[in-house]
Amino acid sequence: MSVRASRARRELEYYRRMRATLDHLRRYAIARSLFKPTTLKRAIDKLGFVQADPIRAPARAQDLTLRHRVAGYRAGDLERRYPKLPLEEDFFVNYGYLPRAHHQLMHPRTARTVWPPARAAQAAAVLEFIRARGAVHPREVDAHFGHGKVTNWFGGSSNASTELLDVMHYRGLLRVARREGGTRVYAARETAAGPDTVALPLDAGAVSARMDALVDVAVHKYAPLSASTLGQLVRHLRGGAPQWTAHRGDALARAKQRLAHARVDGVDWYWPAADRPTSARWRPDESVRLLTPFDPIVWDRRRFEVFWGWAYRFEAYTPAPKRKLGYYALPLLWHERMIGWGNVAATQDGLRCSFGYIGGRAPRSAAFRAGLEAELARMRTFLGMAD
Repeated sequence: MSVRASRARRELEYYRRMRATLDHLRRYAIARSLFKPTTLKRAIDKLGFVQADPIRAPARAQDLTLRHRVAGYRAGDLERRYPKLPLEEDFFVNYGYLPRAHHQLMHPRTARTVWPPARAAQAAAVLEFIRARGAVHPREVDAHFGHGKVTNWFGGSSNASTELLDVMHYRGLLRVARREGGTRVYAARETAAGPDTVALPLDAGAVSARMDALVDVAVHKYAPLSASTLGQLVRHLRGGAPQWTAHRGDALARAKQRLAHARVDGVDWYWPAADRPTSARWRPDESVRLLTPFDPIVWDRRRFEVFWGWAYRFEAYTPAPKRKLGYYALPLLWHERMIGWGNVAATQDGLRCSFGYIGGRAPRSAAFRAGLEAELARMRTFLGMAD
């Protein structure tokens, strides 16, 4: 064994024996997620899943997530390039974009409810209509069939055709071919036989393997995870793979055996077995970053509070008089500290920003001021305001 290999082995054993602390876990969470910017495809492959949200303040969540991780990323790049990338829009632990290999783990998906004959016939007619045209906007389906209106989940009124297309997409009959102005344009999924087709069940071993792979996708994105959040994500798989709801308990038990684990300050934490949170490689850089509420570093609100000692809340659906941070407050990360939040809006007069700080005021450091100016310059470029 060479001197270099021997030194590397001793270093690896040293970090393996080192007890993880909350500081280690915080640095690990930041540095593993904010990897060196790469191509769009590679970034999504590394993340495993990108959560989507329609609110644009100042851009959609998927764009705000990817701008830190994709070199030269501009708002809307994912939507523009999606038709040529091996990606799928679908529900996983929440709704978003996945590599096709991950998407296929959940399908064929068996919904929790059985359609009555009339509904199945309606879906079959829509599926035939879409197959004949290749790709269809919801308004084309509505114009052809005139399905009328339905009450949506928040009490408002929606086109029944749009609701049916959403359900057909979830059941695996359709895929999102592209978006037009943010609206999903659907195509028939090649593997979809019909609304009343029942997929052959997988054997127990295949189900376990797929569930383990799905759990690993979630863990890889959100690690390190407390035991409670790990359990929450496994429960959320009911949305992505409802046909295997009864297998979630066993999948969680296997995950706890498979993953690396440590008890830190009375909390059990889990992460991929190949990672070493105590390693010196996990060093967050000195940059200042505005993160979306759905960023992997921010998503777990309980972990956020444990790591940084204050409670971040997403207040877009909170009545304005009751908001404390703002409609779409972006957590403000500096090095490994979450020091406050910013509200950012693109206006005709430029980028309008307001900030709040946990310490009551902005850090006096010249490095912070320079870092914040650099982040705002990146935001302007991302939004196309620097052109």
